[in-house]
Amino acid sequence: QVQLVESGGGLVQAGGSLSLSCAASGRTFENYAMGWFRQAPGAERVFVAAISPGGTTTDYAESVKGRFTISRDNAKNTVYLRMNGLKPEDTAVYYCAADRRAYRVGTLPVTLGDFGYWGQGTQVTVSS
Repeated sequence: QVQLVESGGGLVQAGGSLSLSCAASGRTFENYAMGWFRQAPGAERVFVAAISPGGTTTDYAESVKGRFTISRDNAKNTVYLRMNGLKPEDTAVYYCAADRRAYRVGTLPVTLGDFGYWGQGTQVTVSS
């Protein structure tokens, strides 16, 4: 059973930074792509970022490009999301997700349906 545990959320002023972490267990971490999604109140869960198993390929939602950075440490079974230049519209619950299938080169998962495992979420609140 795959388990994902996020940490690092909190309250920050606009323009500030936060780093999220997601610790994974239950299968061979380095074989699977990982991602971050977020869900604002009353809204659907949406894609934020994804990273390939080796960390060489990443993708971002347009709204966070240039501000957020996804990375991973396979030795620690952990994926990170560094968030800079935070805006009030970044306020949401952030979820870590693991690809349901072993990675195939050139097929970085970016949709909800690509991910089969989810963390419990961590709240990020950005005040104006």
